[in-house]
Amino acid sequence: MILPIVAYGNPILRKPAAPITADYPGLKELIDDMWETMYASSGVGLAGPQVNKPIRLFVIDSAQIFANMEEDDERYPDEPGIKKVFINAELIDLTGEEWVYNEGCLSIPKIREDIQRPELITLKYVDENFVPHTETFTGLTARVIQHEYDHIDGKLFIDYLKPLKKKLLQGKLNDISKGKIKVDYKMLFAK
Repeated sequence: MILPIVAYGNPILRKPAAPITADYPGLKELIDDMWETMYASSGVGLAGPQVNKPIRLFVIDSAQIFANMEEDDERYPDEPGIKKVFINAELIDLTGEEWVYNEGCLSIPKIREDIQRPELITLKYVDENFVPHTETFTGLTARVIQHEYDHIDGKLFIDYLKPLKKKLLQGKLNDISKGKIKVDYKMLFAK
């Protein structure tokens, strides 16, 4: 089932999400719905708070980015990407050189900005079967994971912008929070 995506302005996007246990009601169905929602919205990652669930869960499919690259596009060390579920992720380390990439967000449609992030992220998490992992990711995969991890911590990619740039976007952000935007997927706006 395709779920509505929570739009900028909804308080759930600003609250740190809570960890869950293996007996979380309807977890398998929720993960399936998140994959379906992400693909239907042309996303490469989706976090629990973005589908109105204040839980530490996100899914990513960085392989889509590589599948849609042109032959002359820049190459990245994590090619061909991964498809993975992250539950109760905890940041262990952010390392490496910071680099800029143009990011967008399904909760903040029609706004894309260059965001600087470290090249490596190490996380402790459990997968959909609650098997524990500690892994380090690089390249575009690390970028997508950092973006989604921010969602479960109540942060948004626009928080990395300089104050003047954010001020220049304020009108567009206000329009999104008021539902004055047209997108080709279902959105849930704050009341």
